[in-house]
Amino acid sequence: MTKISLDQKLTAIQKYLNGEGSFDSIGKSIGVRKKIVQTWVAFYNEYGVDGLISTYTKHPLELKMDVLKYMSDTGASVLETAVKFRISSPSSIEVWRKTFREHGIDALNPKKKGRPSMKKQKKNTFIPGSQEDLQAENERLRAEVAYLKKLHALIQEKEKLQTKSKHKS
Repeated sequence: MTKISLDQKLTAIQKYLNGEGSFDSIGKSIGVRKKIVQTWVAFYNEYGVDGLISTYTKHPLELKMDVLKYMSDTGASVLETAVKFRISSPSSIEVWRKTFREHGIDALNPKKKGRPSMKKQKKNTFIPGSQEDLQAENERLRAEVAYLKKLHALIQEKEKLQTKSKHKS
């Protein structure tokens, strides 16, 4: 989606207010959906040019619940509610409503964005003489003994092969 400048938004709003086209025809002429033009007009009518300047805002849980309660109590549309609470994207309210219905209030808590930070891995710190330390040492020693037995068996087998080959020649 292309970014629409403030001048383009104002031109589109003036065309609509002057009766030079519908939301749909104006939206098509600048490459946006009619709902977006409708939102611009609503915000312009309520707040003037300041209503068209969008800023990114993290909406706290309390605001989301207030918005949903207002819609429920008054029967206001998503667009009317967005204008009243100055939420620049009415579709956000629809997402909040769906999330609340499906997953409850906890799902509306703002989530941290981005990649989680790397956590330092704890080194295995055994207390000398503890049961875990003794078990770890026991396992290490068993593996070492098994390795040495296998190595010894391979050496003996190699020596047998060498002695057999010497007897044959």
